[in-house]
Amino acid sequence: MNATQEELKFKLEQALVAAFGDDYAGVDPILVTASNPKFGDYQANVALSLSKRLGQQPRAIASAIVDKLDVSDFCETPEIAGPGFINLKLKVAYLEAQLNTIQTDSRLGVPKTETPKREIVDFSSPNIAKEMHVGHLRSTIIGDSIARILEFQGHDVMRLNHVGDWGTQFGMLITHLQEVYPTLLDSVYVDTPLRKYVLNPDSINLGDLVKFYREAKEKFDKDADFRDRSRKAVVELQSGNMQAEHAWTVLCEASRQEFNKIYDLLDVQVIERGESFYNPQLSSVVEDLAKSGLLVENQGAQVVFLEGFTNREGEPMPLIVQKSDGGYNYATTDLAALRYRIQQDEAKRIVYVTDSGQSNHFAQFFQVARKAKWVPDDVELVHVPFGLVLGEDGKKFKTRSGDTVRLRDLLDEAVIRARADLEARLKEEEREESEEFISKVAEIVGISAVKYADLSQNRTSDYIFSYDKMLDLKGNTAPYMLYAYARIQGISRKGGINFAELGENVKVLLQHDTELALAKYLLQLDGVIGSVEQELLPNRLCEYLYELSKKFNQFYDRNQGVRVLEAEEPLRTSRLVLCDLTARTLRLGLDLLGIRVLERM
Repeated sequence: MNATQEELKFKLEQALVAAFGDDYAGVDPILVTASNPKFGDYQANVALSLSKRLGQQPRAIASAIVDKLDVSDFCETPEIAGPGFINLKLKVAYLEAQLNTIQTDSRLGVPKTETPKREIVDFSSPNIAKEMHVGHLRSTIIGDSIARILEFQGHDVMRLNHVGDWGTQFGMLITHLQEVYPTLLDSVYVDTPLRKYVLNPDSINLGDLVKFYREAKEKFDKDADFRDRSRKAVVELQSGNMQAEHAWTVLCEASRQEFNKIYDLLDVQVIERGESFYNPQLSSVVEDLAKSGLLVENQGAQVVFLEGFTNREGEPMPLIVQKSDGGYNYATTDLAALRYRIQQDEAKRIVYVTDSGQSNHFAQFFQVARKAKWVPDDVELVHVPFGLVLGEDGKKFKTRSGDTVRLRDLLDEAVIRARADLEARLKEEEREESEEFISKVAEIVGISAVKYADLSQNRTSDYIFSYDKMLDLKGNTAPYMLYAYARIQGISRKGGINFAELGENVKVLLQHDTELALAKYLLQLDGVIGSVEQELLPNRLCEYLYELSKKFNQFYDRNQGVRVLEAEEPLRTSRLVLCDLTARTLRLGLDLLGIRVLERM
């Protein structure tokens, strides 16, 4: 809810108690946005729900509530409609006053949280020696947007990248690296009293990481000697052998360089803390679980039996935390990470952004952590699941050859197509632009289109990836939003207006229906951001920005809207303020989605 809706709800709750007594304290007034503007702005439906309890007709109940309802400061006289709906219409003077207040507020009327806390957002999580692919797209984009919104709300956010940088596969990768790039290892190795090795990142280039990984895997599968040496390399790595650890570090740095190219392109900031970070803590995780009485030996492995999870035979399902050979697995690492984040990072909410296929895994190790009493009552664990990215055939998005789409290739293609669209439009308009302008616009539009197409979907659903749809200038797309923003900047240029210099004493005046509709929507921003903060659904913000853009276009439309630059004062300046507030709201909202705006397109 926005601030106005919260105040209305509070007033209705007071009226309920005044009308029917203290037994009705806390009853939800069921306040919703009116479905049709002709009925007002809000509608309270509580009278219908209380009819049976009170033994009265809903209209009589509604009348009793209205008699005790004091909303004269910001609403017209409440009206009762139909079987007992209470319709509430905001006063124009109230809307004008609200807009006059937020126009001088850099946060546009969105208050910071009154209860800031340490929050961790765990997202992206690629694997070392593998390039980021389309499967990492949603986690990276959704996680970044959630982190941005939580930061804007005033929370202390840690953006953690739980990179897959440990495991048995590193044996074959280290062995392959030592065979293929022996001079690379020599050239970057330096022994110092402070560190066992020093890397010069500029000298590390393994070429195509996907090819490198495939070559190592092929050798491992076909060459028995290579396989034996790989297994030995795993033991050496885990025991702290300096050469093995150095080769592992080279692999990590080479991968990190490739990851950072993607993060820079997407404008994503994230702190890497890989699986290896928690490796020294795994044995103590097992010890803690044993002390708590949760561990059970099952077929030589140490497990915790789970409630609510059964195998095909209907027997309780165990979560393995130590394998029969003494090794550990993902669950052990995730438990160690969770314990560390609570005990050392002091997080109060931990948000994991991964695909919905991992929902059971998170439910299981969350349950184990709670049973072990690692999760205090004031700590919230949240899995933020998302669906698959599908091709236009409705199947998993892949290349024509059936390979997984590399994320860099996907983003590059979006930019190429955005550039082609822009060049075609410039040719049609007989408009000359510099190469710098074309390149900048193409990159921002292309990357933004990919981001927005993802974020505008309900994250729990699969979505079909279509360049044509996401780059369309019409509909709920990034180009549509960017164009709406650029259109407002065009008003500024055309009129020689500096929005920042309109002044603090300007008064907003709302006289036209499209002005009122735009004003009411501008004042809903705080409620939208608040709901995304709680529900972690960025598509709610996308829907808001899309509707806001439509309402602005209706406001500025020559046929059904109003004149701005041609209007007489004081309406001219008032309408310029509405334009500026819309642009600032779009810029803020898009920034929270990780999308940059353009002054011209």
